[in-house]
Amino acid sequence: MNNALISTITLNPSLDQHLTVDGLVVDGPNRWSRLHRYAGGKGIDVSRAIHEMGGRTIAYGFIGGAVGRAVEIFLDEEGVPLSFTPIKRETRTNFIITDSQTNHQTRIDAPGPHITKGEFARFQRKMQRLRPSPNLIVVGGSAPPGIPNNVYYSIAIEAKGFGVRTILDADGQWLAEGVKAKPYLIKPNVREAEGLLKRELPDEAAIIKAARDIVEMGIEIAVISRGKDGIIAATKDTVLKVTPPEVKVKSTVGAGDCTIAGLSLKLAGEEPLTKACRLAVALGTAAVLTPGTELARRADVEELLPKIKVKNITR
Repeated sequence: MNNALISTITLNPSLDQHLTVDGLVVDGPNRWSRLHRYAGGKGIDVSRAIHEMGGRTIAYGFIGGAVGRAVEIFLDEEGVPLSFTPIKRETRTNFIITDSQTNHQTRIDAPGPHITKGEFARFQRKMQRLRPSPNLIVVGGSAPPGIPNNVYYSIAIEAKGFGVRTILDADGQWLAEGVKAKPYLIKPNVREAEGLLKRELPDEAAIIKAARDIVEMGIEIAVISRGKDGIIAATKDTVLKVTPPEVKVKSTVGAGDCTIAGLSLKLAGEEPLTKACRLAVALGTAAVLTPGTELARRADVEELLPKIKVKNITR
């Protein structure tokens, strides 16, 4: 991998607890057969995947309490560099329940701790003096209570002032406000793109048109993820359709974040969009091969890479 540095920002990190049950019983007793715990949150997942692939990264965000300390320990054990802003309240805990009999997965996410004005101000000061300076910043996910709706707009504008590009992966109001800053790249899924553009995207042609329309909004690269169908990526000159081979899905958790990691690893080093999209889809596909909130494994990514198909769609 190249020597570029990718900083990630997770405003609402979590301790993800993945429980496996053998037949989920509603209104009855359940016993879990396996329990795995991971550091979670979009930016954190991106940093974990970048580190797994041998890239350079630092994870930023808010952290608090004993749960927050556990998140830091998990990241430290993986070898992921971090520089969190401490807060008084406890970092949230999310639960992912997988029924091994049906392979159905249920997520129960917490809203997150309230961030005070003083804590947010400390975080902003840290963002203004990021050292070492990154080649790329990845921001995304939900924001906890107390954070202004336009936080991603502010981060992207500030990064531009330092000559640093931003990748935004968010939903709803966070995405709608963030795109006003015209970040370098956004990666909505189809549902999120529908929300942003306020129209349905029923087929591939509509998704391609949507990616082009997002570029017209001032975004340099628009990537719309389509699950097992891969991604559509657009710039002002190019539209790429990138598709993975068919695989057996164990869990979709973290697949989008791994896709972002793949894009970041190549684009931070100024490599071509074709290579970035190929790695992105390989990483995203590798993530669904692992259970629970486990992310992509490097060996799986390397095996998948030659099987990723890239098609250039002419205008």
